[in-house]
Formats: sequence, structure tokens, C-alpha cells
Amino acid sequence: MFTGIVEEMGRLKSIVQGNHSAVLAIEASKVLEGSQVGDSIAVNGVCLTVISIGSGEFKADVMAETLRRSSLGGLGRGSRVNLERAMAADGRFGGHIVSGHIDGTGTIASMKKEGNAVWVTVDAEEQLLKYIVEKGSIAIDGISLTVAAVTESSFSVSLIPHTGSETTLLQRKPGDRVNLENDIIGKYVERLLGFGGKEQDRGESQSDITMDFLAKHGF
Repeated sequence: MFTGIVEEMGRLKSIVQGNHSAVLAIEASKVLEGSQVGDSIAVNGVCLTVISIGSGEFKADVMAETLRRSSLGGLGRGSRVNLERAMAADGRFGGHIVSGHIDGTGTIASMKKEGNAVWVTVDAEEQLLKYIVEKGSIAIDGISLTVAAVTESSFSVSLIPHTGSETTLLQRKPGDRVNLENDIIGKYVERLLGFGGKEQDRGESQSDITMDFLAKHGF
């Protein structure tokens, strides 16, 4: 589990592509502190398992499904990446619940400066946008951000200077792909409601628990 608070920007040292997978070697420093083989580190929002740790670097496997779902396959040597270790049980929850299992990718549409902030607009598919709500949370390349606006084809966030300087987002340009992870709560709600609909379609019995029942019993 992650929070979307990026700890440092690393640099892709190498990427070895196989037929259906890849191995990334990433230069880092802070996220190596206390890390061991088998630990999880989010790379641009993608939860990866550390397979080896060397002097100033770690390596991680990337499976085919991850390459299909994310922008990691498009990285090149020297690319900067956002890094975050899995959250410690005694840590502060400064961002929001981020699983590191991204839902898909979006495309940077525009960047516009407004005072000390920068508005970043991202085009995304309908299947991703349906979970995005104004003032809700979104993880872009592993960065926990608040949604400032939503349209039928895009959403926007506003970056403060600190976030801009400590992450890679403002190094992107229009047309670049970014990894997106929606707030997990909306996905769970949709799944549960979907199960209810299927039960009704099959004519199965309904639960006797209603809103009136809950109110009557003090809930």
C-alpha cells in the first residue's frame, strides 16, 4: 500500500526487454534505505517487487500485463521516475490510498501556469473518467493529487510549486502518456452495486435489510 507522496525522483539506468517482460535497473538513494529484496517500490505509480539491490540502484521485474497497462514500456535510459516505498504501519497517511495497481494511462493535453500553480489537463478514456470526481483523489504517475475539474474527455489538477519540483509531472509535455490509478473506493462501490443488479436479474431473493430497518435499529 502506498500514499502517493513521492519520496524521490530516480533515474532509469537500464531496461532489458524480454519477449513478454522486462527488467528495470533504477538509480536511487532514499528509497533504498531499509529496503530489501522482496520489498515493494512504486515506480511512476506502478508497484514493483525489488529483485536485487546494489550500490545506488535496485532492479525490478515488469511482467507483460504491467507493460500493457502502463507507460513503463515506453521509458528510455535516463528517464526520470517517481519513487515511493510501501507505507510503513507507523507512517503518516499524507496522500490517499494508492495500491500501485494502475487502471490505465492518460495523455497530457495541456499545461497552463496560474499564479504559483500549474494546471495540468489529462485526456483519458471514459472507462477511467467515470471514477474521477471533482475534489476527489487521483494518482498520476504515482503522485497523489486532487482533481480540480472534470469534463467528458479529460480532467485537470493544479500543482503547487513543491509538488512540481519534487516529482516528474512538470517534466512531461503534451502528448506524453502518464499512469493513472483511480480512487479505489469508487471501484469497490461499483462492483458491489453490480453484484446486486445481477442478483435481481436472476430473480434471487432480496435482503430484508433496508434503510428503514437500519434506522429503526439505531444505525
